[in-house]
Amino acid sequence: MLFSPFLSKLKRGPQVVLPKDIGMVLAYSGVGKESECVDAGCGSGWLAISLANVAKKITSYEVREEFAQLAEKNAKRAGVSNLEVKRKNVLEGIDEKEVDLVTLDLASSDMAVAHACAALKKGGMLVGYLPHVEQVQKFVQACKAAGFSEVSTIESIVREYLVREAGMRPENTGLTHTAYLVFAKK
Repeated sequence: MLFSPFLSKLKRGPQVVLPKDIGMVLAYSGVGKESECVDAGCGSGWLAISLANVAKKITSYEVREEFAQLAEKNAKRAGVSNLEVKRKNVLEGIDEKEVDLVTLDLASSDMAVAHACAALKKGGMLVGYLPHVEQVQKFVQACKAAGFSEVSTIESIVREYLVREAGMRPENTGLTHTAYLVFAKK
């Protein structure tokens, strides 16, 4: 799998959000240079750092100290200085208000939807990164209950190609399912 020079500098600890999904988050959320974002479930920090590479300010919530430290080291490796890693459980609330984007990458993301709604400005986007369909179902129901609109779910699949003089064809393996992405607008 090909990684950008930016991401290839980063170390992996817990599971990471891969470039195919990061690209979808960036494209569908509309995050830009004036955006302020909250990320929860920081892990190795790949999504938070990618957001920080594009946006004005990122605050990422992480409850596990070893993951928070890894994310901070990865931010230094990537050369981003606009990422703050908070050692706080997002299920207890989000301190930031009037943010443009909230991303949730945790097993119980549906339980943080109301907090995300309270943190977002009108028109802001919520993104859930959810590996299992059962999580998607709970997350979408929580989004609808919180009053989000334009709730949609996608999956990104990447297939590399073998290019040879004798012919071109898809590789025998590919990067298929990593997670479902749910987007919801406040």
